[in-house]
Amino acid sequence: MENEEANHMFKAEKRLRRKLTVENLWIFIIAILSVKPSYAYGVRIMLRRIFDIKVPSVTVYTVLYRMVREGLLKTEKVNGVKVYKPTKQGVEAFTRAIKFLKDMVEKLETVEEKQ
Repeated sequence: MENEEANHMFKAEKRLRRKLTVENLWIFIIAILSVKPSYAYGVRIMLRRIFDIKVPSVTVYTVLYRMVREGLLKTEKVNGVKVYKPTKQGVEAFTRAIKFLKDMVEKLETVEEKQ
């Protein structure tokens, strides 16, 4: 029974990690691009280097495209290469997302006190 519970918890943790990283790449991308605008492949490299998030190139391109379409990022040509940088709306969305995550962690850590 213990092994079964441990295995189930491992699957739950794995799902959590995927949902908080791969399924929300935009947060990590804004964090990276807020420090230094970059081209798509550079974003992929930084996701791996800084956050240990390994995703296919097509995933990064898809997320970047959506972020531009939603107004979170803008592009410009630098030496003939498309470079991405956050918009004001992107930085605001990032700030709100970080606040939300911090609030949730605080609530999780103090759930005992609130009962």
